[in-house]
Amino acid sequence: MRYYIGLDGGGTKTKCLITDDKLNVLHQCSGGPSNFLIIGTEEVSNTIYNLINQCIDAVNCDAGEIEAVVIGTTGAGRRTDAEKLENDFMSFVKSKSMKLNNFKVESDARIALEGAFSGNPGAILIAGTGSIMFGKDRNGNVHRVGGFGRFIGDEGSGYVIGRRGLTAAAKDFDGRGLKTKLTSLLNEKFNISDSPSLITEVYKNKFDIASAAPLVTEAAEKGDEICENILNDEAEELILHIRAMAKLLKEDETKLCLIGSTLTTENYYSKLFHSKVKKYLPNVTIQSAEHEPAIGAILMAKS
Repeated sequence: MRYYIGLDGGGTKTKCLITDDKLNVLHQCSGGPSNFLIIGTEEVSNTIYNLINQCIDAVNCDAGEIEAVVIGTTGAGRRTDAEKLENDFMSFVKSKSMKLNNFKVESDARIALEGAFSGNPGAILIAGTGSIMFGKDRNGNVHRVGGFGRFIGDEGSGYVIGRRGLTAAAKDFDGRGLKTKLTSLLNEKFNISDSPSLITEVYKNKFDIASAAPLVTEAAEKGDEICENILNDEAEELILHIRAMAKLLKEDETKLCLIGSTLTTENYYSKLFHSKVKKYLPNVTIQSAEHEPAIGAILMAKS
């Protein structure tokens, strides 16, 4: 029997599946984080090695019976970084006298895309702390829109919404802008009550900018015009992402899967976004992922 292992790695944990040739899940397990850019390739290699061994023990097979292992993980968006983990891991398993037929490192977004549409054409829009969009066309080409980071991109994300909310609060504190309900919410949640406390939190205490985004949404739900405008602008930015991707995919219908709590949690912002998609993008169909990212890694291992 041929076996395949897929791993979905993140900043807090790594999920691992082993399947047969027909995608039947034979065992699943999880281990520590696998963001190798932060914790290093040696620790991540050890985590991957232990998870592979757990799968081998569970199905009672040899490492040589595993056709391929693919991990999609945070930090592997650039091929040079992915190759660093690939090379270091293969050196690690060689030191452990384990022989693997094939090991590949992909980005977490890439395996999410494959899993969402079972390897078929489609697009994923990721909007959490940051934002980026990936799509796969009928010829198997993968396209990217956005993903320029918090300094020059991340439109529609929690970070940008939070940053714009804090800017509005700063103007309110100074009397340079309109009053916003956001200031009272910041005081209740984070004890930010005036300009000095806002400056201290942001520049001294390394305040999590994206954590202000839910308060912007809450204020908008309460009818705050400033926060309503912020969310409307950022939802429009995500619409621009989808328009650009649809042109790249060149499909009559663009299938779209949403990833990230900013859009997958039911709230004012997500409802606004969905209404805009329905109004402006009639050829876009939002659907749930067909498979989890770890299965996407398995599909890539089989290809």
